[in-house]
Amino acid sequence: MDILIVMVSSTQMRCKTLISLFLLAFLSSTRLHAGEIVYYGYRVANVYPHDRNAFTQGLFFRDGALYESTGLRGHSSVRKVSLETGEVLKKLDLADQYFGEGVVDWNDRLISVTWKSGKGFVFGLDDFKQQETFSYDGEGWGLTRDPSHIIMSDGTARLRYLDPKTFKVTKSLTVRLRGREVRNLNELEWIDGKIFANVWQTDLILQINPETGDVVGLIDLSGILQETDRKSPGTDVLNGIAYDAEAERIFVTGKNWPSLFEIELVEKASGK
Repeated sequence: MDILIVMVSSTQMRCKTLISLFLLAFLSSTRLHAGEIVYYGYRVANVYPHDRNAFTQGLFFRDGALYESTGLRGHSSVRKVSLETGEVLKKLDLADQYFGEGVVDWNDRLISVTWKSGKGFVFGLDDFKQQETFSYDGEGWGLTRDPSHIIMSDGTARLRYLDPKTFKVTKSLTVRLRGREVRNLNELEWIDGKIFANVWQTDLILQINPETGDVVGLIDLSGILQETDRKSPGTDVLNGIAYDAEAERIFVTGKNWPSLFEIELVEKASGK
């Protein structure tokens, strides 16, 4: 049985919190597979401005700046953004037919994917000039990388590992929480040897063991954005994780959020 996170209507905006609570209850009640899961809350260390019009799809931190991809047809872009001010330092708009999704760096290149077009792009990291395109089956959602691969989510419980030169799938990983598949994996980030993944339409981030696909940690970010700061609660959900490895800082934001948060994880409990 899959854990299916479904999209909610505009009259059910609080359902994402209920879904998060349901998933937490599931964790507490089921004993399918032995294996420790660590539960985390958070402490906000800093708050930075974020473009309210950025429908955030992908995010990463490199050399003191944020790189962000945004979605929606006619509004999709790849950007370099100042962390401290939120100013867009460089921007490339995608053609109107594309719905931008995840973005990641590989050496001196930016790699981005699109939602339902089956098309990815490679840009120069410094000049944002398009270098090539590539194709893939199904949908493109989030991107991150380990030392050897680009890792892509597609809205299912599967993560694809892509060769960074050919963009061909070399292997895949199914993400399971106590033996059950977790779908709607969205934006990704590689942090200290684990894959962090937003679960779309929830306030939860999963920590995933990249060897087994097992969820080993659960981060509950409920309440990090005040309801009064939401522009359109049906769409402006948590989505966006970046990591400053040198300073060990974690950043999170969401679609159309006015703020980007630097957070510290606070361990709450662990259990089997």
